[in-house]
Order: sequence, then C-alpha cells, then structure tokens
Amino acid sequence: MRVVAYSIKSFEKEPLALANNKKHEITLISNALGPETAAYAQGKEAVIVYNADDNLSAPVVNRLADLGVKYIATRSTDISHIDRDTAAFRKLKIANVSVDALRGVAENDLPTVLAAETILNLDNWQHHRCKDGCACTKSSDADLDFPKH
Repeated sequence: MRVVAYSIKSFEKEPLALANNKKHEITLISNALGPETAAYAQGKEAVIVYNADDNLSAPVVNRLADLGVKYIATRSTDISHIDRDTAAFRKLKIANVSVDALRGVAENDLPTVLAAETILNLDNWQHHRCKDGCACTKSSDADLDFPKH
C-alpha cells in the first residue's frame, strides 16, 4: 500500500520502519496534514496522521478523497480531530490505535506500540479486514459504528 505519514518525529522513524518491514511504501514527512500539505497524498491510498494534526476538517478530508486516498490511520486512540461526517460521506475509512493496545505500555515503548498498531491497521486494510477494536467509522459521533470485518 502506498502511504504518506504526516507529523513524523525523528524518534518515530525507526519504530515505523521496523513495524512496516518493507510491506508498505511509506513516505515520512515532518509536516502536519493541512490544506497546504494535503497534496503530498497524491497517488497514495492511505495517510497516517497524529492527533496533533488538528486540521482534518471537511476541506482537507475532501482534498484527500479527491487525491484518491481511501484510508486515514491515526497514530493515537483519538479520532476527534478528523471530520468523520465528511470522511463517511466520501467513503474514507478511519482507524485508530486501540486503547487496549496501550494498557500497561511504558512511555519509552509507546512509539514502538503506536507504530506496530498503525502498521497493523494498514495490513488489515490491504487484506480487506479490520482487527477487533479497529475504529473504522461510518458516520458521526452520534452514529459511530465500529464494525469487525
């Protein structure tokens, strides 16, 4: 799967590379996703974001969909920064890191676990399934549905 990962910090590069194990073609950039940087997703099937990328508004989500993006994976448990109504309307799937995956994880191990969970979401999408706990959403907060594919 061709992917661009936004807001990547230097300490996240190695864990992502190790978790990925050359399965996906991932472009790592330090810029946050926003109106000015959405173009980096041209030709990609998925984007990886962090909850600090707080500008996943309707225009940004629409731009991603127009560029051919089908999936938004966040390297956090939080998806509140993503306009889920627009994503659902444009048929983009969203996945986060499950809260269960982070239980008992030491702070210094956090980048490794976040990377592994994020890559697992990409793997599952590539194989047309989601893991238990995946937050593939279909609609807004009022109508969230977390299906197990």
